Amino acid sequence: MDPLSEAFQHHTWATEQLIEHLRNLPEAALTASAPGVYGEVLATLSHLLGADGRYLSYLEGTPPPPRTGPDPVRSLDELADAGRDQAVRWRVVLSRIDDLDVTLPARRDRPELPHATNLVVAQALHHGNDHRTQICTVLSASGYAAPDLDVWSYWMARRAS
Repeated sequence: MDPLSEAFQHHTWATEQLIEHLRNLPEAALTASAPGVYGEVLATLSHLLGADGRYLSYLEGTPPPPRTGPDPVRSLDELADAGRDQAVRWRVVLSRIDDLDVTLPARRDRPELPHATNLVVAQALHHGNDHRTQICTVLSASGYAAPDLDVWSYWMARRAS
């Protein structure tokens, strides 16, 4: 498997593992938050998967409509379904990455960005790691166990299967 595909295998695996971990925690863990993070655990996870869906839309050539507010908070079942769907979509997009040429439209905080395919891909990986780490920080700070989602854990789990 090429390194970029492997990085996205980790990305989708880590999100899936986090969702499964959260299923075993009390409801209070899903609404926990801490200073300096995006927000409550479930809201942060909903945002992570919502953003992944938007990144994929750009890469697939169907830019999403402009956002009008925060991502809606979804249930763990809805997020798990979205994660499985996105894992497939990432594999398809990455299989033709060399043929893509994404232009990001202008926003109030930046001009239009032509030839931004690599930017979108890098942002997706960074964004996912950032928010999964925030969720794990909130869990730990709130007295709950946090899962091991690092690349080493992914590699060992992949070798074990």
